Amino acid sequence: MLGRLLDWFTAPAQWSSGTGIPTRVLEHLGYTLLAVVIAAVIALPLGALIGHTRRGGLAVVGVANGLRAVPEIGVLVLFVLLLGLGLLPPTLALVLLAVPPMLAGAYSGVAGADAGAVDAARGMGMREHQILLQVEVPAAVPLVLGGVRFATLQVVATATIAAYVGLGGLGRYIIDGFSVRDYPQVLGGALVVAVLSIVVELVLQGLGRLVTPGPGRVRITSPFAPADPPTSRPVPS
Repeated sequence: MLGRLLDWFTAPAQWSSGTGIPTRVLEHLGYTLLAVVIAAVIALPLGALIGHTRRGGLAVVGVANGLRAVPEIGVLVLFVLLLGLGLLPPTLALVLLAVPPMLAGAYSGVAGADAGAVDAARGMGMREHQILLQVEVPAAVPLVLGGVRFATLQVVATATIAAYVGLGGLGRYIIDGFSVRDYPQVLGGALVVAVLSIVVELVLQGLGRLVTPGPGRVRITSPFAPADPPTSRPVPS
């Protein structure tokens, strides 16, 4: 099996043809980017608004946890039955997967902004939208980025479902390999998905460190996990 897997990876057609690994990776990233952007447009403003008003927090948690439990294949089949084949059904299924962590990250980040800073901003006469954009959102950046990163990784790992409706991406290797019992191709496709997920994680982690300066940098695997408490420092005499 390992020898056949190596032959599959080293075949010239895998790197030069229109159905080779580079082409499939670009298709896979295209589906991922489309779903993540749509989910961000929906989830981030909504989560920030709910976190600012402190209304609907329990509903956010309930909806987020409920959507995380939805099976993607079942959702995809439902959308195909309702909308037909094409790009729309898998995109909607991936958006439903990406919305919960982004929504939870934006809500938790904004709601957890320093209450003293928010009260001081109100005392200075700042309007509510100014408080949200200039005080709460900057404080929420680490958790927001954690939600985006968590959602992106989930979508990268799940975008193989696009192959079920005749689209491209790395799922083609898995679906086509199973159909003809070409298990080295199945294993190769799964390995490429795993490597791509690791690369995307490292890239997003690096971008997060760039846009989150100084002590605001935190490592967040999931927006549902609490951040580490701040460490106390001795006061110089």
